[in-house]
Amino acid sequence: MLRRFLARVYWAVSRWTLVADAAPTRPTVLIGAPHTSNWDFVLMLAIAWRLGIDVHWLGKKSLFRGWRGPIMRGLGGIAVDRADPARVVGEVVDQVHAGTVFGLVVTPDGTRGGNEYWKSGFYRIARATGMPVTLGFVDRHTMTTGLGPTIDLTGDVAADMDRIRAFYADKHGVRPERRTEPRLREETAAQPED
Repeated sequence: MLRRFLARVYWAVSRWTLVADAAPTRPTVLIGAPHTSNWDFVLMLAIAWRLGIDVHWLGKKSLFRGWRGPIMRGLGGIAVDRADPARVVGEVVDQVHAGTVFGLVVTPDGTRGGNEYWKSGFYRIARATGMPVTLGFVDRHTMTTGLGPTIDLTGDVAADMDRIRAFYADKHGVRPERRTEPRLREETAAQPED
């Protein structure tokens, strides 16, 4: 109740406009892109709280040390130990099987500075769990943010990424110069050589 109230207040005074397709009604991998600023985190919480979505998000283990740990976990954080990434998938699968409706927020472009490729973890988690992917976005040019369509991945990486690229083609983050083109390293590996 308090979260929804805070979200209403935020959207009433924010320069940003919330634009959303229907909130997911089943567990989903929620892409947050383009991820170019720490403000993306605030926007993600405001979207989720306004739409009543229980969100979990993945963060590096160091974010959960000391006094920050309880706060980060209270905001839906799941610490990722890069030495044991399979544990995260196992936890997500357990929640799906328990019937919990939630959005697992993943920022596939990784850090807030540009990268050559998106990280493929969102794709692997969605395929391993059978969860669809909801396309969350930030667009600085139109000052809109929210949720786009929810799609089921087919396993054809290039075709799935073409759909994702088409959606994000006109989206620009808070810091547009840091945007990473939605492309997975696995796409180039799957292409036949000439």
